[in-house]
Amino acid sequence: MLSEESDLVLNNLGARLKSARLDRNESQARFAARLGISIPTLRNMEKGDPAVRIGLWVEALWILDHLGDLKSVLKKQESLFDQFDKEKTVKMRRRASGKRNQI
Repeated sequence: MLSEESDLVLNNLGARLKSARLDRNESQARFAARLGISIPTLRNMEKGDPAVRIGLWVEALWILDHLGDLKSVLKKQESLFDQFDKEKTVKMRRRASGKRNQI
């Protein structure tokens, strides 16, 4: 059993999938064929059915050119200290060596 929040997230994800498909002016039949699934399975995805395999979602994101969106899922959060250290090293002043090139 899913929590209400999880159910809402899946429903919203399904609605966004449907919207993206319609923005591309693709019928359910064509999009389902591109995914290699049946129209009822696509309908389930667009309804946010939790039983749909995650691999189908990955394939759909690839077709819609949104696969990069998954890079932020479960991404390790960088601490403020790590961010500060990274900025500090980027901002460090680089100097030429004291030796002059001999011609």
